[in-house]
Amino acid sequence: MRKLVYFIAATLDGFIAGPDGSDPSGPDGFWPIPEDYLAHLIAEYPETLPGPARAALGVTAEGTHFDTVVEGRRSYEIGLDAGLTDAYPHLRHLVFSRTLGESPDPAVELVAGDPGARVRELKQEGGKDIWLVGGGELAASLYGEIDTLILKLSPTTIGAGIPLFGRKAVFEPAAWALGSQKVLPSGTAYLTYERNRKTLTVTAD
Repeated sequence: MRKLVYFIAATLDGFIAGPDGSDPSGPDGFWPIPEDYLAHLIAEYPETLPGPARAALGVTAEGTHFDTVVEGRRSYEIGLDAGLTDAYPHLRHLVFSRTLGESPDPAVELVAGDPGARVRELKQEGGKDIWLVGGGELAASLYGEIDTLILKLSPTTIGAGIPLFGRKAVFEPAAWALGSQKVLPSGTAYLTYERNRKTLTVTAD
């Protein structure tokens, strides 16, 4: 069965964006993109690069991890504000929103219903894994459906911002097993964790 993978950049203090929710790697962002970080993305996760970046860099590789990307309205609107109605035209693209009346792009599927139910349907379909690009609010609503967490951990702290699972996440401890790890010379660490779905039980002696 396909997995839902939260593949996301985060600071050392656990934030995925600044307080205003804007793109941390954008022109006014706080996280510059080191050369080795970009090179690793191109080599290992080329499908996670937006279409314009792929074109500018001459990236044509299909990628081996994802064929579907899901995101929330606020994350999607970052692309819309940049004039992109579909930032990932090389992937099947779904946007979860109860406020967007219709999809701005015929290639982007707008989902107004329960995110968990739709993701469970996607998991039953054939294909590669499903990439949860963000944002934190959608990640919180899909918390129980996330099978793999891949952190692109930046050697940066910002003190305040949008947490990994948004500002409205509930307290729900979960165990994760560390899989692969890759630390780049620039200090960025790629950390892959798999959810441990075993339920621990306590029995009396």
